[in-house]
Amino acid sequence: MSLLSIYKNKKVFITGHTGFKGSWMTLILKKLGADVRGYSLAPNTSPNHFNLLGLENEIDHIEGDIKDFDLLNKSLHDFKPEFVFHLAAQPLVRESYENPVYTLNTNIMGSINLLEAVRNAEFVRSLTYITSDKCYENVEWIWGYRENDKMGGHDPYSASKGAAELVFSSYLRSFFSNNPDLGAGSARAGNVIGGGDWSANRIIPDCIRAIESEKPIILRNPKSTRPWQHVLEPISGYLLLGANLKNNPDKFSGSWNFGPNTSEHRNVEQVASSIIEYMQKGSIEISKDSNDQHEANLLQLNCDKASQLLEWSPRWGVSKTIEETAKWYNHYLEGTDMKRVSLDQIVEYFNGEIS
Repeated sequence: MSLLSIYKNKKVFITGHTGFKGSWMTLILKKLGADVRGYSLAPNTSPNHFNLLGLENEIDHIEGDIKDFDLLNKSLHDFKPEFVFHLAAQPLVRESYENPVYTLNTNIMGSINLLEAVRNAEFVRSLTYITSDKCYENVEWIWGYRENDKMGGHDPYSASKGAAELVFSSYLRSFFSNNPDLGAGSARAGNVIGGGDWSANRIIPDCIRAIESEKPIILRNPKSTRPWQHVLEPISGYLLLGANLKNNPDKFSGSWNFGPNTSEHRNVEQVASSIIEYMQKGSIEISKDSNDQHEANLLQLNCDKASQLLEWSPRWGVSKTIEETAKWYNHYLEGTDMKRVSLDQIVEYFNGEIS
């Protein structure tokens, strides 16, 4: 029996469930038979994956801001979940340059609110606290960052994620370690792509919008390398971590990386070119804007810990990832039932663990 069966008929609380990752995770948990309450702001793009799936009608959906401690705390305590997944965040580097205070308040103080709510919730048995690979002080070395490497951040977004990790570590050592019934883990993943993302200033949505409007795809940093992975890759890791935190808190509490194999990396221009190839339309134009803000050129993760202790590893290489992403958007442009398409990709990815 798959370890993921642990979620059947269990109460699961997710922050950020209306977002790109959150909507995929919510769909999977519903497929697994979980009782889900989501707490999040309304989707901030139109279209968006959450509404395309009709998830508002399938879960206990609460529209709220993680900076609102009273509402967040009440929403958690009224529901009394065993499992908590924290995904809510301001997730964009470029947005953090434009709105640094909002980014820092959301990603640091909002995360503190979630930790504080869990600290006083004796019914929670598993907390999976998602941050980002940007939490590391990136010196652009060629080997992957390990979970015990230095936190940091050049831009406000990266700094907020490094700070969120430091806060998590403090709560884990000061409070959660005193509760033998609670497992708490932080999860750091690289750049994710996949169907259902319409965020601004992200490579796949930018490609799709350009192709739809018959305009060239504008690339700011064409040679920047990213640890691309399908959105289902880290989510499978989060779910596996959440289950293990419930079953063995002492062994699995701590921080975890979830990223693709280092041999699978591609630069931004290669990804855009692959999307054009699969979509059979589109063109590329390199931006000459000298005012573009700093973004890291190289960042990769070492995932040996997850591989050895969680027995987690990536299932789809970058070529498969880009192919499935392009297929999803092709179906969308053709007017297909996108919930069915998303469920089909979930079933294929999990290969028998979810049916």
